[in-house]
Amino acid sequence: MDSDEETLEETVEGHLDDDGLPHGFCTVTYSSTDRFEGNFVHGEKNGRGKFFFFDGSTLEGYYVDDALQGQGIYTYEDGVVLHGTYVDGELNGPAQEYDSDGRLIFKGQYKDNIRHGVCWIYYPDGGSLVGEVNEEGEMTGEKIAYVYPDGKTAYSGRFIDGEMIEAKLATLTSVEDGKPQFEVVPGSPVYSFDKSTSSCISTNALLPDPYESERVYVDVSLISSAGEGLFSKIAAEASTVMSFYNGVRITHQEVDSRDWALNGNTISLDDETVIDVPEPYNHAAKYCASLGHKANHSFTPNCIYDPELCLKCSHLSSSSGCIPDRALIPLLSPLHVDLLILIDLSVFILCDFREK
Repeated sequence: MDSDEETLEETVEGHLDDDGLPHGFCTVTYSSTDRFEGNFVHGEKNGRGKFFFFDGSTLEGYYVDDALQGQGIYTYEDGVVLHGTYVDGELNGPAQEYDSDGRLIFKGQYKDNIRHGVCWIYYPDGGSLVGEVNEEGEMTGEKIAYVYPDGKTAYSGRFIDGEMIEAKLATLTSVEDGKPQFEVVPGSPVYSFDKSTSSCISTNALLPDPYESERVYVDVSLISSAGEGLFSKIAAEASTVMSFYNGVRITHQEVDSRDWALNGNTISLDDETVIDVPEPYNHAAKYCASLGHKANHSFTPNCIYDPELCLKCSHLSSSSGCIPDRALIPLLSPLHVDLLILIDLSVFILCDFREK
């Protein structure tokens, strides 16, 4: 976070010219506690330099006549890093942002420090949000799309600040100069963001997820007396998102206070919320908008639930993804997750994508 250092008192460590101005390599600390380390020419920043701001963020790059020009790197206090193009100290041009683990989370353009034009936002599960942002730099408009982790299945339509209002199933056919081209699937139903509540699992309980439908199906479990199970339609490699886990949202207190027999389809979303697929929605004939709860439990699992994989823009609100944690799941194989999920609702088996 930059402050108006020109109006602040400062202390200088380094060489001063005859007028008492920083000259050469100096460290200047402002009364705001912002600090700049870099080259000066008679009081103006010129050459390589780096700001250390009071909130822990930093900005580094090449300065000309006291203003950042060309490529600069802004590191937020939470570790997110923005690589951008600066003109007279403001973001103008191409930019990319990476999370604290170095994963790309944004690619697009900036104009006068605001996101501009066609931009891409990337999610941990491999999905993305793309479209032309509005004047405030938000993913708001009639031609925004959410693209699933497979890089082709998509919802294209009207979004407000990244939330899907009304969209149709589409296929991403090409990307040229960062601009995507979509073909809407003929006869597609209309999808919208449909977050579950404590009393409503979905307003479209029988509307299947198109991505999920291509990868898994429900059939009689191969485990004796286990009822229905979830099976793979494809030969899936490790790290492939296979299915999504949605349900009504209840508290941990509700789960702990009721009969344990009612908790067969519960999974902890966070410290406050538990996702539950209760009767009658645990039957595919009553609810099939997500199928992750159909994966049976086993001491020899071939999948894991990852609570970090949340489809913000899906027509349902998925709490976690069901993902292979081995090298390959063969075609038509049953999907099993760790039995620990049944034993302790506070335990998540996170994605470590082990190769075995």
